[in-house]
Amino acid sequence: MQILSPVFENNTMLPALYTCDGKGINPPLAFSGITTDTKSLALVVEDPDAPSKTFIHWIVYNMLPNTAEITEGTWPENAVLGITSLNKPGYVAACPPSGVHRYIFTLYALDIMLPTEDVYTKNTLAFAMQGHILATSQLIGLYQRPTPSKNASN
Repeated sequence: MQILSPVFENNTMLPALYTCDGKGINPPLAFSGITTDTKSLALVVEDPDAPSKTFIHWIVYNMLPNTAEITEGTWPENAVLGITSLNKPGYVAACPPSGVHRYIFTLYALDIMLPTEDVYTKNTLAFAMQGHILATSQLIGLYQRPTPSKNASN
């Protein structure tokens, strides 16, 4: 199983368009090699370099196993959005306070559709997926906010 993006390669910089310095929308993603026994896909995007603790930028789960891509600024129609570190569903753009941060996109192939009575956080999603993960794949994007030019005049 593989997760790729047409706009950045693994361990390279995210284009600014997909950060707080651009439109702040999610980047396009492509999935391949999903096994035939997969019942659903889940995606977690997190920043382990955040100052206080790992910051959850996006959770999407119960994607159909034939989902081949997520286009920029959208998520699959039948998928469910989980709760980010901002305590709400949706995509939170990369916006590191300083230095280069890693944004880890982890795709999970599951042997079940997850119950939808509750909306999941990363911890509750991890608990619900326990024993049901068939495969995982990761894609890492990097981002560092541009520093203002010292020669810029106001």
